[in-house]
Amino acid sequence: MQTVSALDLFAIGIGPSSSHTVGPMRAATAFAGELRSGSLLAGTSSLRMTLYGSIAATGVGHGTLGALAAGLRGEDPALVDPALVARAWDEAVASGRISLLGEHLIALKADDMRYAPLTRMPAHPNAIRFEALDAQGLVLHNVLFYSIGGGFIERDAAAPAPEAPPFPYPYRSATELLAYCTEAGLDIADIALANELAIAPEAEVNARLDAVWLAMRECVDSGMATEGLLPGWLKVPRRAAGIAEHLGEREAIGDADTAMEWLQCYAIAVNEQNAAGARVVTAPTNGAAGIIPAVGYYAMTTRGMTAPDQWRRYLLTAGAIGALCKMNASISGAEAGCQGEVGSACSMAAAGITAHLGGTPAQVENAAEVAMEHHLGLTCDPIGGFVQVPCIERNAIAAVTALSAARLALMGDGTHLVSLDAVIETMRQTGRDMSDNYKETSRAGLAVNIVEC
Repeated sequence: MQTVSALDLFAIGIGPSSSHTVGPMRAATAFAGELRSGSLLAGTSSLRMTLYGSIAATGVGHGTLGALAAGLRGEDPALVDPALVARAWDEAVASGRISLLGEHLIALKADDMRYAPLTRMPAHPNAIRFEALDAQGLVLHNVLFYSIGGGFIERDAAAPAPEAPPFPYPYRSATELLAYCTEAGLDIADIALANELAIAPEAEVNARLDAVWLAMRECVDSGMATEGLLPGWLKVPRRAAGIAEHLGEREAIGDADTAMEWLQCYAIAVNEQNAAGARVVTAPTNGAAGIIPAVGYYAMTTRGMTAPDQWRRYLLTAGAIGALCKMNASISGAEAGCQGEVGSACSMAAAGITAHLGGTPAQVENAAEVAMEHHLGLTCDPIGGFVQVPCIERNAIAAVTALSAARLALMGDGTHLVSLDAVIETMRQTGRDMSDNYKETSRAGLAVNIVEC
């Protein structure tokens, strides 16, 4: 892997989870595609699916079943109606059948889905096995997919992927990234853009970045305009709309000290939309989807980030840091705990806003390091498997942390003791050593202690 594209990290999809919703949808579509390409579609009469590890423990609360059903039908996470996904599994089970890729009807019943939450497959805690069965119950095709965070999937024992075009700046570390900046006289966004242009024409790259930013903005706006309860037995009330109304009233009577509250409101708005299964952008995951949009929305409303070249550079800079987190540690809560999700997103947002505010590459790296450093050890302990508590408030706090890290970095010259590379490596080691109970399994932390409160 040379590096990771920012446009792969920022994928438009649906909530509530990139690893438990978007990834499974893509895996199901990929599996159905293998049946088609292998001329096995017509001979398939039924399926057997097994969820392992974290995805089995919290998949129901994360919308995994509906995502799998939608994916088997060939739906695209970026285009599908979220309401369709929410009901896809129940409708298929009720009817007793599902159409693979919209071409071939097969039988489907509830116990075709099996759960093995205590079984951790070798490559990643989020694993899904798909088995296609013929009319006699014999297995025609059997494949294991891993949902590795951020909507990315990997196939077990997959054939080598086609070699990607060489990037002009194939950095693997922040040290290499900063060296390229110095040697070429470019900033981090320039480096990231040059790498994107090795994959696609500039017009396409810009159009995709603009679509990501538009989706982020619309998610904030929708979240601040929607009231009611979030799905699930927790019955968590939406708060963003009420907060926005309260802040508007404060400003109407002359209170100008509301910027931080608005920043938190933006993050809450996005994560409430995510929890409701609405359209969101993985940034770099759904569980941490509110931080980068919130900081960007803050920059748009208070720091003049209103031109396309400005929000593109914000996203490209954030994406360059996210690539380092993904390549050298993990952005998966099931693998690294919430430090891999919220910690990475906070680091990315801090880098992006620092660049927008005129920071040098060294200051950008410093801000990213500060933001990540203060999320080390953060566990992933969603109550009931829902991406609601503590996830929504955690995004709000991390958005403020990102801005604080940027301000701190901008007061220095970029020189600091602990490097971003060292912090990302520490995050990797901490995730490796962390008990599986604290990695998106809902078996510890708030997920169990809430019943005692």
